[in-house]
Amino acid sequence: MDEVAGGLPVREFRWYRGQKHYSGWYHAATTGRLVAYESRLELVRILLADFDRTVVEIAAQPFQLTGRDGDRIRRHVPDLFLVHADGLVTVVDVKAPSRMKDSKVISQFEWTRRLCSRRGWAYETWSGAEAAVVENVRFLAGYRRRELVEMPLAARVLEAAGDGAMIGAVESALARQYLVGAVRPVVLHLVWSGTLVADLNVPLSRATRVRVAS
Repeated sequence: MDEVAGGLPVREFRWYRGQKHYSGWYHAATTGRLVAYESRLELVRILLADFDRTVVEIAAQPFQLTGRDGDRIRRHVPDLFLVHADGLVTVVDVKAPSRMKDSKVISQFEWTRRLCSRRGWAYETWSGAEAAVVENVRFLAGYRRRELVEMPLAARVLEAAGDGAMIGAVESALARQYLVGAVRPVVLHLVWSGTLVADLNVPLSRATRVRVAS
């Protein structure tokens, strides 16, 4: 499992003029490594995995499955391989919503699910999440790297947040000693890391309430 989680994608990524899918590499805070993606939708699922505090390993295109399915031989490379802190493994296939009801896609999903079940792995088919949550996590990802924020301010931020305070109130409470430009990145990093909790179902703003995670 460790070799799979820490390995390179089994499929070669190609970039060329006019390609339909947007490919690239994302630096995951969870692992400190680059994770490849072949579409913007895959990138969103990787962002959500990186934000998920239960996930400790993320790998893209981790292996190729080959086997018999009835009278045919299938070959399939899942999109993501997630390892959770409790040891659970989740294999993820990402598909656009428009393809989720395609009979060929459904058959592939069912075959992959059976193979994963035999190994005791969870299997997830994913086609998107709530728009507000996605946009908030995408925004918070810009503050995911602790080495880029003033972490010595974290204790003061947590003290100001307490059991629930608006982000603007936290900034105001520390304004006499620290610039907003130093405090806000710390607040947002702490929300990203799960140390502070906020409602991500609505757009983040200075009016967003944050509280220290229990």
